[in-house]
Amino acid sequence: MEKLNGTALKTIDEIVEKHKNEPGPTIVMLHDVQRELGYIPFEAMEKIADACNTSVAEVYGVVMFYAQFTTEPKGKHVINVCLGTACYVKGGQKLIDQAVELTGAPINGTSEDGLFSLDATRCLGACGLAPVAVIDERVIGDATSGNKMLNELKKIIEEENSAMRS
Repeated sequence: MEKLNGTALKTIDEIVEKHKNEPGPTIVMLHDVQRELGYIPFEAMEKIADACNTSVAEVYGVVMFYAQFTTEPKGKHVINVCLGTACYVKGGQKLIDQAVELTGAPINGTSEDGLFSLDATRCLGACGLAPVAVIDERVIGDATSGNKMLNELKKIIEEENSAMRS
């Protein structure tokens, strides 16, 4: 397990201190830690458990129960492709295969360069827009139409390449 740097530990301490006296603070703390760090490290679970007077196992159980939480750092750009029934039938598998090829990120993993995380999800709650992808919290409905998702990924890759050249 990788050690967190002082800045990350300070951020966790500030979040815990801010919410520790609120009712039901565990979820709020977890959301804030993930928003600030991009994931929830074990050290954060320990500090949250201590502040909430509960066990680390209970906090870990909350992290594992809710799909939006992750214990692994994500890439700079996060891609979710729905593989629920409606999306799968309308081309969700093709979308995820194309995303793997274009980004180099494995399904439910992060590309070696750290730029992309790709997650297959079971439902994004937008079945009427199938197939659906979410890139950096932007919903792309009917994502195969006109290669909407691929065009968005290509745009991001070009922006990242431009930034590297500068």
